[in-house]
Amino acid sequence: MKVIFLKDVKGKGKKGEVKNVADGYAHNFLLKQGLAMEASSGNLKSVEAQKNKEAKEAEQELEKAQELKETIENLTLEFQTKAGEGGRLFGSITTKQIAEELQKKHKIKIDKRKMELSDAIRALGYTNVPVKLHSEVTATLKVHVTEQI
Repeated sequence: MKVIFLKDVKGKGKKGEVKNVADGYAHNFLLKQGLAMEASSGNLKSVEAQKNKEAKEAEQELEKAQELKETIENLTLEFQTKAGEGGRLFGSITTKQIAEELQKKHKIKIDKRKMELSDAIRALGYTNVPVKLHSEVTATLKVHVTEQI
């Protein structure tokens, strides 16, 4: 019996695949558990339409990420903080502070976990912060830390 898998089934197939399985296995397990549906022409068309819709959404998401990348790379966030000798900060600038500043000043909402800063910024000057916007798109945000007067 030909079935379309609705969910991944270990050892049998992945979601969206069409495969031939034993009739008893299909009727007694896959169909009852909601893991698969019979591969009729109508069901095949609906699955194909769903795949096309998901592909279009993924493409739009990628385009939005690329537009946001251009916007972010043209920005420079300014922070003023107290510093000691040698340009060392009292405290540090964290990804949370960077995300809040982006939201407040530029109305760009980015999760702090998307910023790939290995350690908080602890020195004056410019720092490039990589921001993962999409699995294929990474932007670089410039952060400028100056001494507070």
